[in-house]
Amino acid sequence: MTDRRLTFLGVAAIAALCMPGQARSDDAELAKQLSNPVASLISVPFQFNYDSGYGPDDGYRATLNIQPVVPISLNEQWNVISRTIVPLITQEDIAGQSGTQSGLGDVTQSLFFSPKVPGESGIIWGVGPVFLVPTATDDLLGTGKWGAGPTGVALKQSGPWTYGVLANHIWSFAGDGDRNDVNSTFLQPFLTYTTANAWTFGLNTESTYDWTGGDWSVPVNVTVAKLVKLGEQPVSFTVGARYWAEAPDNGPEGWGVRGVVTLLFPKK
Repeated sequence: MTDRRLTFLGVAAIAALCMPGQARSDDAELAKQLSNPVASLISVPFQFNYDSGYGPDDGYRATLNIQPVVPISLNEQWNVISRTIVPLITQEDIAGQSGTQSGLGDVTQSLFFSPKVPGESGIIWGVGPVFLVPTATDDLLGTGKWGAGPTGVALKQSGPWTYGVLANHIWSFAGDGDRNDVNSTFLQPFLTYTTANAWTFGLNTESTYDWTGGDWSVPVNVTVAKLVKLGEQPVSFTVGARYWAEAPDNGPEGWGVRGVVTLLFPKK
């Protein structure tokens, strides 16, 4: 039995090494497209985050963000890229002894109008509106406010490298009058490196500044991703760690974890 297993593993390793160069190149290019927030690629990431250290009772929050990305062709020159974030949250004692809440958080919907072809400088960009929808099923899971504002992204891809920044600002304009207004800026500078065999190493921050409370939230994320084919279906698996460099007094502290499974649907 041991010899058979060794033989099987050896054959599998040789098969992987002998994979056609074009297939490896296509996988690497697909993995690289995932680093571009406005790529013309349908993808559905399922992103899990776990953070702790909330409030005086060391509360925690576990969030599964379902984040479909859908490009829509407007004409020969322009796409509009729809990016949606639907958070499913379980949390405990995030505001002192506040108990446990589980359910849907607020949905964020972004639309980026982006040229199909980068400019002469190689800069890829997109701009458009972002909307905050008060879909939370519990007061402690969302803001209770409708919000809107501008969003934009600019990046460059050079060889295996992708670097750029995504940003938005949201103001609330309606909703529960007893809840705090939303006036927040989100900044996400990012840097990734994709290898020829479709590994991607990433570094980013997802910083939010709350203009109402005057507080920064700054998690720094380090991730490793691998694109594979399950049959004909491309799937990217990501694992990572996050460190809270800055947070409000009642916010998370220390280290957290991230895991992502992304389904890709490239054009045939």
